[in-house]
Amino acid sequence: MDTIFALASAPGKAGISVIRISGSAAISVVEKITRSKLNGPTPKLRVINDLDGSFIDQALILTFKAPNSFTGENVAELHLHGSGAVVSSIINLLNNIKGLRLAEAGEFTRRSLNNGKIDLAQVEGLADLIDAETNAQHKQAARVFTGALGRKTKEWRETLIKAAALLVATIDFSDEEVPKEVTSEVEALINKVITELDQEIIGVQTAERIRAGFDVAIVGAPNLGKSTLLNFLVGRDAAITSDISGTTRDIIEVKLDLRGLPVSILDTAGIRESVDAIEEIGISRALKRSSLCDLRIVLSEDGKYPSGLEPKETDIVCFAKDDDGKRGGVSGKTGAGVDELKHNIWTHLNNKTQNVGIATRERHRTSMVDAKQFLSNAIVLLRDGPKYYDITAEEIRAAIHALDSLIGRIGIESVLDEVFSSFCLGK
Repeated sequence: MDTIFALASAPGKAGISVIRISGSAAISVVEKITRSKLNGPTPKLRVINDLDGSFIDQALILTFKAPNSFTGENVAELHLHGSGAVVSSIINLLNNIKGLRLAEAGEFTRRSLNNGKIDLAQVEGLADLIDAETNAQHKQAARVFTGALGRKTKEWRETLIKAAALLVATIDFSDEEVPKEVTSEVEALINKVITELDQEIIGVQTAERIRAGFDVAIVGAPNLGKSTLLNFLVGRDAAITSDISGTTRDIIEVKLDLRGLPVSILDTAGIRESVDAIEEIGISRALKRSSLCDLRIVLSEDGKYPSGLEPKETDIVCFAKDDDGKRGGVSGKTGAGVDELKHNIWTHLNNKTQNVGIATRERHRTSMVDAKQFLSNAIVLLRDGPKYYDITAEEIRAAIHALDSLIGRIGIESVLDEVFSSFCLGK
C-alpha cells in the first residue's frame, strides 16, 4: 500500500502541530528528511531540512514499527512548531518525495480497520469521541471505542456457537455417548442472548439521543416570555424579544451542555388562532416539531394548555413571567425558578439515559433485531424436538452472521463510506 501522510492536529497557528506518516516507507522517509538514522527508542529531536538542504524546523520525532502502531503499519509522527509556514513547508516537502501521497479522509483509521487493529464499532466510537462535546457523549463514545461492543458481541457469538455445537453433536454423533436431549440447555443459552439483545435494542434510541443531543422545546401562547426564557437558559441573546405578540415566527434552536447532557433548547412560535399566513406557518411548525421533542416546557398564565396543544405526560408545565417567584413558576427576566427548571429537565433526561447500553447506532440496532429474530425462530423449532435440530442450528448460525455484521466481520463495504465521511485527513 502507498505510504500516506497528513496533518493530524488542528489546522492553524498553535504551539505544536503534528504530521503523521503511515506505510512501509514511513521511517525511511523521516530518516531522509532529517538526514539521520532513527535506530533505538524514540522520541528523538531532529532538524528537518528541505530537499536543497535548507533548514525548515527542529522537530520531535516519534516512530512506531509495524504492527505496533495505530494503523498496524510503520508510523512516524513529526511534532513541529505550529506555525502555518512550518506546516506548509513540511507538507510541500513530503509531497515532493516519490512514493508518498496525501491521505484521504479517515484513511489512517481505515487502515487500522483493515489491519485488524480495531473493529467497525470502534471506528464509529472513535468518530463519536472526536465529536464529543459533553461528558455524557464522551463516556458513551469511550465505551464503544475501547471495544465494549466488540467484547459483548464476542460473548454472544461464543454462547451461540456452543448452542449450535450441542445440536450438531447430537445429530452427527447420535450413536456415540453424547446427550440425546439437549433442548433445555440450548434453549437456556439462546434465551440468555435474547434477553441481553433486548436490553441493548431498547437502549439504542437513548444512545442516539446522547450522540445527537436531546431536544427540549419551550411552547405556549404568545407573549409569555418563551424567548426571554431561552436566552436566560443559554446565557446569551439567542432569540429576539419584545412586548409585541408573535415576535417569534420560526424555530430557534440553541445547544446547551446541561450538567454533562447535550441538550438543544427550542424557542417556538406562540400558539394561538391567527389570520396571519406567516404566523400560521410558524405555529404549525411549532406544534409539529415540539411533538417530536424529548421534553416540552409549557409556559402558561393559568396552568392550562393553549388551544391546539395536546398534553403529553412528560410535559413540564410552568407559570409564565413569575418574576418574583411567588407562584412557583419561572421567569426568564429575573431568573426566578430557572435553577429548579434546569434540575427538572436534567432529572427527566438523565432518567432516560439509565437504560442506555453499549450499542449506539441504528445500524447496531438493525443487526441485533435481525439476530433476535433468527434466535426466536430457533426457539420455536427447538421446541418441536430433535428432528428439527438441523434447521434450528441453521437459524443460530444466521443469528451469528447477523452479529458478525455488528462489528464489521462481514458485509461492511456498504457502510464504510458513510462511517468515514466525518473523519478528517489526519485521522
